[in-house]
Amino acid sequence: MKRRDFSAATASLAIAATGAGAWQTAQAQAKAPIEGIDYVTLDKTAPVESAAGKIEVVEFFWYSCPHCNAFEPKLEAWVKTIPAHVSVKRVPVAFQDSFVPQQRLFYVLEALGKVPELHAKVFYAIHVEKQQLNKEETIGAWLEKQGVSKPKFTELYNSFSISTKARRATQLQDAYKVQGVPALGVAGRFYTDGGLAGSMDRAVTVADFLIAQIKRT
Repeated sequence: MKRRDFSAATASLAIAATGAGAWQTAQAQAKAPIEGIDYVTLDKTAPVESAAGKIEVVEFFWYSCPHCNAFEPKLEAWVKTIPAHVSVKRVPVAFQDSFVPQQRLFYVLEALGKVPELHAKVFYAIHVEKQQLNKEETIGAWLEKQGVSKPKFTELYNSFSISTKARRATQLQDAYKVQGVPALGVAGRFYTDGGLAGSMDRAVTVADFLIAQIKRT
């Protein structure tokens, strides 16, 4: 979802979700990625947190984005295929202040070690069950139903640590100049998304290409 479209989650959406037809998609997948078309090189390197020898891939997402919801299982499948020298981390974006509660939600799950268990369930609750998980109160109530102590949630949600992580997520989003979600950042140097690549399937192919290029250098 493009930044300009985030407030219309169910309205007409960016090309990242729709693609350009099966034939065009197949043709695009067959072509080698082109800098400036399928991906861009950052003019200033973004921070990376991966260990030495690792190539960091960042997935930028927003829980309320329908395209991120659709991409999540594809990302999970891709993560299972990546080589050992690649690390993937998720970063929740905040294109405006109303996104911050869901940023904090992700980092609360991370602090609790609950991302594997509950990350996909958040998407399901929002996009299938149509729950409004966009404020501290509604998020806390939902997590309590998942077995998370309400006092523990409140403590973490309002903690300095979670606030810092949310702020750094927004800073990383800005460093990569994220234009929409879902999107992928590679090694602090490259950026691609469905709008650039033509689809998120193609964006993953672009990421694989960039990872291979970096590994060879």
